[in-house]
Amino acid sequence: MTTMTHDAAVADAPSRFGAGLLLALVSATAFGTSGALARGLIESGWSPGAAVTLRILVAAAVLVVPVALSLRGRWRTLLQNARLVTGYGVGAVAGAQLCYFQAVARMDVGMALLIEYTAPVAVVLWLWLRRGERPGALTLAGAAVAALGLVLVLDLLSGGSLDPVGVLWALGAMVGAASYFLLSADDSSGLPPLALVGGGLVVAGTGLGLACLVGILPWAASTSDVTFAVATVPWWAPVVALGVLAGAVSYLTGVAAARRLGSRLASFIALTEVLAALAFAALLLNQVPSAVQLLGGAGVLAGVVLVKLGEPRPPITPEEGGAVAGALPVAGS
Repeated sequence: MTTMTHDAAVADAPSRFGAGLLLALVSATAFGTSGALARGLIESGWSPGAAVTLRILVAAAVLVVPVALSLRGRWRTLLQNARLVTGYGVGAVAGAQLCYFQAVARMDVGMALLIEYTAPVAVVLWLWLRRGERPGALTLAGAAVAALGLVLVLDLLSGGSLDPVGVLWALGAMVGAASYFLLSADDSSGLPPLALVGGGLVVAGTGLGLACLVGILPWAASTSDVTFAVATVPWWAPVVALGVLAGAVSYLTGVAAARRLGSRLASFIALTEVLAALAFAALLLNQVPSAVQLLGGAGVLAGVVLVKLGEPRPPITPEEGGAVAGALPVAGS
């Protein structure tokens, strides 16, 4: 009997899924280290602007070769999508990461990330108000559950202490993450996802570097050792980890995961970034959320899942089967 191409693809599906699942978990775990590493640097004398700028520049440097390979013969495509790449770099990369680092300087890492991860709900509201794409009942229920969970995360009902400036920064990170989802979902540009990420990192790093250079963004860095709950390390160790592990590795494995799983499934798995961030914050910073906040965090995640389940499934053409539809899997905290 002749083996057809479709049969081979079906037979390969389990291994493809297994590899994609592993890559997605690696990506989410790598992204989850960023908040704890940044908080350690900030507490040792670094400004959030300096920490995020070096993270982005190191990640961009590591991705130069992979991005160049992905653009072989298609450099004109990058120039044709300069506006998309610039918007992605300014909003989805620089804006989201800078606001997140500013937030973790004032509040617990896990709480800041949970607020940021209400971004899918913001995307639904934006599409409803801007494009008239009315959400279904399941999506609306998810938004309500996420909003209730956010109230518990912020510990508003018990009157706990709350840094309003930190919350505002976290909400700014949420807006940046929402722009990430909206911009990366545009698959009409013909730009490879890795090229969009790499170009965005270059734009973000250049913009933040210039802002620090002219004094718009405060710059403070220290060569003092950085103390975490488990060990004291030289300053360059968390800087390299932020750029390589929480930057380049997380993006590369995320893109590879999306190509194997599709953007929808990959985005669900990316929610494990919150769990990873909570675990690293507890391990490195001794930041342990209260029982009420953990309950609220579960509500936020459940609400986001309901929102994602309520999204209409786009039709998959034979050419698109098994490939990413355009959106990348994670928000890139």
